[in-house]
Amino acid sequence: MAEQVRVIVCGFGRVGREFARLVHEKSGLLRAAYGLEPSIVGVGELNGSLHSPDGIDVVETADAFEREGGFTSHPNLVADWQGLDLVRSASADTLIETTPTDIRTGEPALSHIREALGRGIHVVSANKGPFIRAYRELTALAREKNLNLKISAAAAAALPTIDVAETCLAGAEILKVEGVLNGTTNFILSRMRTNGQSYEEALAEAQALGIAETDPTLDVEGFDTANKLALIANVCMGADLTPDDLERTGIAGISLGEVQGASAEGKIMRLVGVAKRDESGRVSARVAPELLPPDHPLAGVEGAEKGITYTSDTMDRVTVVGGKSDPRGAAAALLKDLINIYRHSSS
Repeated sequence: MAEQVRVIVCGFGRVGREFARLVHEKSGLLRAAYGLEPSIVGVGELNGSLHSPDGIDVVETADAFEREGGFTSHPNLVADWQGLDLVRSASADTLIETTPTDIRTGEPALSHIREALGRGIHVVSANKGPFIRAYRELTALAREKNLNLKISAAAAAALPTIDVAETCLAGAEILKVEGVLNGTTNFILSRMRTNGQSYEEALAEAQALGIAETDPTLDVEGFDTANKLALIANVCMGADLTPDDLERTGIAGISLGEVQGASAEGKIMRLVGVAKRDESGRVSARVAPELLPPDHPLAGVEGAEKGITYTSDTMDRVTVVGGKSDPRGAAAALLKDLINIYRHSSS
């Protein structure tokens, strides 16, 4: 018999809606392969939330949200509830946190997650902010409550960065992390090298394809890579970094001549985040364009793909490449974390 899992979702943007649709789409597989039957019983938004203990029709809800820009006509609307009210009041087993990221404060996700853990609710998050600002506090609270806190979707979405470190490299000490963690910057540098496009031309193409935002600052100035790297280093290397601790140089000033010059020397330019442990055990990190030799495993990460390389004391160098850089990929990472909570808890 399938295990009933009551889920609340805070944040119904593109990732939250894709998660809801994916739960519906994969319902047969979840029952047959994992013995799970998730039911979304609440959706939290700033301008009113949905709540139904019997479950919500998530596909119709996602479609209606896109048509109407909100929940104004939804039969399960609680107009004066925001996300925190939903977390405080709903009977739920797991919170899926997909609100917009505020790196400086971690809010509103930080309050949602604290409240959920305090109430005995597992947490799966695509939001980086709370874990950059309060990682140790939140993990300690989860341990105290014997709860799962899963955040792989917050660290490069569908690319399994944290999964590899925590599961595949269990027992090894990670000495160094190198990551191409931002699909937009990698697309731009790839186009400059392979198509001879200028930075401006490659950025315009990325924006036209929906890979880059209208304002690409977070990507091209290296902020997104720094945010992800700080999170990965904290989780996988026991560091205590914020993005402000990282040396950061983006690609906005890179010329076509620099990229082509690197190619002429047999090197490939990538925006790489590096976290490294020194002999004293201290972890430092930086983000900058790097000239990689062609035999480096990250040199072959092309287009909008991402990749990460771990170097450890016993398993040497391990690299993972790929993972969808879109809302569906992030939603798939959330679903994977949800599955693994209950697969592990029932084993």
